[in-house]
Parts: sequence; structure tokens; C-alpha cells
Amino acid sequence: MYTVIVDMTNLRTIQLEVRKPAVENYRLDVYITKRLGTTYSRTLLQKLIKQGLVTVNNKKAKPSYEITLGDLITINLPRLILPQMVAEDIPLDIIYEDDEVILINKPPHFVVHPAAGHWEGTLVNALLHHCKVLPETDDIYRPGIVHRLDKDTSGVILAAKTVTAHAKLSAQFEDRTIKKEYIAIVEGEVRFDSDVINKPIGRDPEDREKMCITAEDSKSAETFYEVLERFKDFTLVKCHPKTGRTHQIRVHLQSIGHPIVADSDYGKRETIYEWELYAKTKPEGLDTAEPVIVRQALHAYSLCFEHPVTEQRMTFTAELPADMAKLLEYLRKYAKKT
Repeated sequence: MYTVIVDMTNLRTIQLEVRKPAVENYRLDVYITKRLGTTYSRTLLQKLIKQGLVTVNNKKAKPSYEITLGDLITINLPRLILPQMVAEDIPLDIIYEDDEVILINKPPHFVVHPAAGHWEGTLVNALLHHCKVLPETDDIYRPGIVHRLDKDTSGVILAAKTVTAHAKLSAQFEDRTIKKEYIAIVEGEVRFDSDVINKPIGRDPEDREKMCITAEDSKSAETFYEVLERFKDFTLVKCHPKTGRTHQIRVHLQSIGHPIVADSDYGKRETIYEWELYAKTKPEGLDTAEPVIVRQALHAYSLCFEHPVTEQRMTFTAELPADMAKLLEYLRKYAKKT
């Protein structure tokens, strides 16, 4: 069992200003939890509020206080002493491995590296067990990691096994010479056969776990997409992100009115059932069934890079996982364009 130690002798002060009308009437504890992301738990933040370490407009408040536009929230945050990394015997679907690199076909619902709320059961824990040793990085919880995939995005992910490999692969990502190709199933019928989405992306100021187009700290982001197959109310697309911003493909597709199916953060719905592909309402007498997919229908299909030692250009792919393959099967059955 992992324990995060809260060091109340080391406090840092941050201020949050309520700027969006949409968050008015949020509870104070809920609002600051969303703004701070997953590092500090809601339970801990409630304790800080009750201890007077959180103020609103320089006055003490209760966790249930309903925030209003213009409120200035001051938080005195303690330092967190986080757990050490451990190796765990977790099966890996290895696509390719040599002395320098390892490529994994990451299943959905698999966190890449430890962080608040996910100190165990991650890809890094599994890699430490399999590889025994991984090169250190600037973040002790990301040894060997040169890029990442969201927890619920499946597909090809590359890791380095040596310091040299990590440095050279990281440089390729920074220079944008590594080519990535994603497959996504999106809501609606995409108008153009192909196009480029060029919109800056930054952290959502009202929810630090999400990204948005209009954030103050936005950075340039570019995604090329092409339509692979059209269905009634859905489209299968291939995406080539030129940049590598957090949630880039998800945010970009949402920005053009075509969020990824079952994207709980940026989409129209969190799940999709088979009957939703052929009926507007659930048919009477239909037995309760499991959803076809319960995560964003996004898959890292292909990764092309230069081997850090041999300098050979290498490309690896991963076929669609079962949930996306089943959704595609049902779309072809019920929603095929005539």
C-alpha cells in the first residue's frame, strides 16, 4: 500500500481567480480540486480549508462555500513526499525489443507512469520488472519514458532502455522527426476528406486535468486528418499529429465539431451501446447489455522512428483493440453509408 506523506512544515502559496461564469456555484472544495488536478486529493483540500489554509477574498470559508465570478482564492499548499518506484510483474504485449528500445502495444485503461492516484499498476511499474533497469529522466516517475499515451488511449508506445537511447529518442520527438499515426472513430459525418487543424492548445484554467483551445498558456498545435470510412452519424479517421500537445487529437477533433466517440472529457457521451447505432431510444424488451466501448475510441496505430544506435528507420504498428474493432463492426452493420 502506497502512502503519500503530507509535509505541513513546507507550504507554498498559490492564488486562483474565478473567471468563468460556468463554474459559479461550484463548491469551493470541488472547484479547487478541479483547478489543481490530481496531485492534491479533495479530502486533503477539504482539511486545508477547515484548517484555514484556504481563503476566499482574504476570508476563511467552508468547503461547501459556493464560488462566484471574481472570487480570489488563496491556498497554502503543503509539500507532498511521494512514494518510491517499485517493479511489478504485469504482463506486457511486446511488439519489439532489443538492447536499446522496447515497444509495447498498450491496452486501454492502462496508465503509463505513476502519479497521484496511480502509484502502482502502471506501464512503468511493468517495464521496471521486465527490463530490471530503466534510464533516469528529469521525472523520477518516468524512467525510460520518451512519450506517453492517455490512460484510455490504446496502441504503440516506445520506451528507452539506456541513457543514450533516451537522449536520442527524446531529441527525435523534440525535432518532430518521429511520425505517429492514430485511428479514431468520431461523432458526426466529417465534411472534408482531409484537412489540417492548426489551433493552439493549453491547460484549461477552470479544470487543470483538461486542455482547451483558448487558454492563456496555449502552444501551437497541428493535426492532419483524413477520412478512412464514413457512416451515418459517425466517421472513421486517421490522424497525424505534427506536434505532441497533451490531449491534442481529442481537443482538435472536438474543436471542429467531431469529438471522439465515448470521450468522457471532450465528447458527447461516455459510452455507446449497440442499440444506439440503429435506434434513437432503447427498444422495449431489450435485455441490458454491456456498452460496446467505455473509453475514447482512439488508437495509436503506428510509430516510425530512427533507431538510436543503428540509425535505421523503423516502423511498428498495432491492430485495433477489441472494443474499437467491435464498434467498427457494428457501424458497418447498422450505419453503413449507401
